[in-house]
Amino acid sequence: MGTRELGIKAGSAEWHYPQSTVSRACAAIVGFFEGCGAFEWIAFSYLGLTGFLLMLFWKNLPRVGRLLSIHFGFIAVVVGLVSAARRVAVNGAGNTKWGRVVHAVRHWYPQAVFLFCFEELGSLAHLIHKGWCDEWLLRFDHWLLGVQPAVNLAQIAGPALTDFMQMAYLSYFFFLTILAIALYRRGANAVTDGKPKRFAFWAVMTSSMAAYAIGYVVAILFPVESPYYSLAALHLPPLHGGPFTWLSDFIEHFGRVHGGAFPSEHVAGSFVALLGAWRYRRWMFWVFLPFFICMCVSTVYVRNHYAADVLGGLITGASGFWIGQLLMRLRGACPGAKESE
Repeated sequence: MGTRELGIKAGSAEWHYPQSTVSRACAAIVGFFEGCGAFEWIAFSYLGLTGFLLMLFWKNLPRVGRLLSIHFGFIAVVVGLVSAARRVAVNGAGNTKWGRVVHAVRHWYPQAVFLFCFEELGSLAHLIHKGWCDEWLLRFDHWLLGVQPAVNLAQIAGPALTDFMQMAYLSYFFFLTILAIALYRRGANAVTDGKPKRFAFWAVMTSSMAAYAIGYVVAILFPVESPYYSLAALHLPPLHGGPFTWLSDFIEHFGRVHGGAFPSEHVAGSFVALLGAWRYRRWMFWVFLPFFICMCVSTVYVRNHYAADVLGGLITGASGFWIGQLLMRLRGACPGAKESE
C-alpha cells in the first residue's frame, strides 16, 4: 500500500488509520485554535456554556431541538470562519478577492455574535428559573429613589421629550460601531504604537464580548422582564412622539426580547465603548459622553429598564472592559499579530 498507516492495538484487534487523515485532522484542529483570538476565547466559552445548559435543562424549553440546531449551527459557522481566516493568513492569500472578503468578515462578524446571543436570550429566560424577578428590582428602585421612576417620568412625558429620549435610546446602536470603524482604520498598519495589527479594535471587541457574556449569564440566572411588562397593570399613558419613536417602536416590534432586562446590555455595551474611546480615541469619549448620559436616562424613561438595570449595566460594562484588557495582554489574543506573521 502506498499510504502509511498508524496501527493501534485494542485487545486482540488492531485498527489501522491512514496517517495522512489523522495528520490533517490534527492540523485542522491546531490551526483552528491558532486562529482564535481573545474574542473567540470568550465567545466560545459563552456559547459552550449556554449549549451545555440547553442540553441540561432541555425539558424546560419548547422546541428544544430547533434551538439546539440553531445554536450549534451558529457555532459551526463561526468555527468555519475562523478556520478559513487562518488558512488565508497562512497561505498568504490575503490580497486575493476571496482573502479580502474573509479578512473583512473575520473582523466584523463579532457584531453578528452580539446580535445572535441577544436574540437567543429570549428563549433562555426561563431555562433555569421559571418566574420573573422584577419584584426585587421594583423594591430596589423604590428604596434607592423613593419612587418608581418610570411612573414619575410618565407625568412629564410629552411628544417632544419622548422623541428625544427615543433618539437617545437608539444612539446605543452607534457607539460601538463608530468607535470600531475609527479603530479599524487607525490600525490598518501592521504595527501601531508597538501593538499588533488592529490591537485597539480587537481590545474593544473582546471587552464588549466579555461584558455581554457576563450580562447574559446574569440574565439567565436572574430573569427580569422590564417595567414595560411589570407595570402594564398600572395602565400608564402610552409614549407618543415623532420619527424616532416610530423607528424605535418598529425595531422593538421585530427585535424585542422578553426577558434579559437586568443588567441593561444597552448600558453595558455603551459603557465599554465609552471606556474604549477614553483609552484609544480620547476625543471621541467627549463626543459620546452626553449621548451616553441621555441614553442611560432614556432606558428608564421608555420603560425598558429599571434604575437597577442601569447600575447593573455600568458594573457589567466596567467588569467586561477590565477582563477584556487583561486578556488582550496574553499571547495570541490579537488576530492581527497572526496576520502579520
